[in-house]
Amino acid sequence: MRETFAIIRTVSHISALFCLIIATAMILPALVDLAEGNDDWKIFATSAFLVGAVGALVTTATRGEPIRFNARLGFMLVASVWTVTTLAGALPLYFSSAGVSFAGAVFESMSGLTTTGATVISGLDGLPPGILLWRSLLHWIGGIGIVVMAILVLPQLRIGGLALFQMESSDKSDKVLPRVSQLAAGLTAAYVALTLACAITYAALGMGVFDATNHAMATISTGGFSTYDTSLGFFRDNRILVAATVFMLLGSLPFVIYIRAFLPRRFQRWRDPQIPLFLALCLVLSLAIAVSRRLIEGTPFGEALISASFNLVSVISTTGFVSEDYSLWSNAAIGLFFLAMFLGGCAGSTAGGIKANRLVILYKLVDSSFRRLVRPHAVIRLRYGENEIQPQTVQAVTIFFFLYFAVLLVGTVILGMLGLDLLTAFSGTLTCLSNVGPGLGPIIGPAGNFSSLADAQLWVLTAIMLLGRLEIVTVVILFLPSIWMR
Repeated sequence: MRETFAIIRTVSHISALFCLIIATAMILPALVDLAEGNDDWKIFATSAFLVGAVGALVTTATRGEPIRFNARLGFMLVASVWTVTTLAGALPLYFSSAGVSFAGAVFESMSGLTTTGATVISGLDGLPPGILLWRSLLHWIGGIGIVVMAILVLPQLRIGGLALFQMESSDKSDKVLPRVSQLAAGLTAAYVALTLACAITYAALGMGVFDATNHAMATISTGGFSTYDTSLGFFRDNRILVAATVFMLLGSLPFVIYIRAFLPRRFQRWRDPQIPLFLALCLVLSLAIAVSRRLIEGTPFGEALISASFNLVSVISTTGFVSEDYSLWSNAAIGLFFLAMFLGGCAGSTAGGIKANRLVILYKLVDSSFRRLVRPHAVIRLRYGENEIQPQTVQAVTIFFFLYFAVLLVGTVILGMLGLDLLTAFSGTLTCLSNVGPGLGPIIGPAGNFSSLADAQLWVLTAIMLLGRLEIVTVVILFLPSIWMR
């Protein structure tokens, strides 16, 4: 019992620290609205004060000796931080001029922090700049949080395939960086540098500074919130689509690659099979969609390739930007987009979905099973790059696939019972579970949003977004009695 109270104290303390970060971030949109003469600055200032005051009180009250990290603490910490920061981030959205319900505000905040990009807000073109900036900041904060969690925290919990991304090998001299603090600083520096490069590129291609900043934060975090209802299609500039495609790909790669790039020896010795798989999937699917548009719709191949690549990479990287309503394209193209909604980017990035590293492990597992059928007595070792895949990793990946499709099925059934048609219920569950953003169909497709959904439906989808972002197991395991037993 004493250990449980110590864990709760530690979780409360760290969650409160994150509330202080959220409160500090609220000052930026408050200043922007104040400069523009919009009264929403008072809402952001009040929300910052309330969240900051509560965070400071809880931080002070729960201060004490830190406890040793363990699995129970890790699971509670990850789920608590995302939940508490989502509720804090929803406050200015609920009280602002955006006109959303509390369920809608929490949905929007969760969508921002999990970098899903699904929105319940219509009329973005006419919204005050503070709200638009806040949505982008939620993306950006959530994106770096995801990278740090995926690289530093989740591997220690042995969930999913992320245990492969521990930052040290059996050779203690082969660490990427000697200290965890240096690794976190390196990841943050890479994240900030990519965001700045993206913003500068957008501005050079004709975006205003405000639009360039917002879209850069949404691009590198693979979030997808835009300042316009028509997303990047508003600009009608293929150069912007090409630049966005490149930076979405960069945001979908494991961020540790940007640190290793400055360590030539270790970069040369490091091979990650998920990266060529992910890039190959993007290339093949983009070409397939472009060819189908050329043959079926008669679209010029150059134009078809740019739009196909942008929208396909947006979906497979789980960013969620759109340049046009691709649900009006051929059935072949729609089928490929549907497939891409499952896949996702690389582990260790801001992208969601199943992720390419799990696909590699699944292929290795199936391949070894077939080889054992032919040669029953052969000793077959599963390898991921240069590392041997441990049995617990295979088990965790298998469990993830089972839970992924179980949540997809249960979520679809629940949303159907709450009144949604099958297409909207299924694609809504899928897009929130994979953190993609737009679904399929006329309601939540690339030309629509989630504003017409009832509050009960939004609460269900909010929970599914959290499940998808936290690798499902992290949340589900908290409901098992065994984790609370000594």
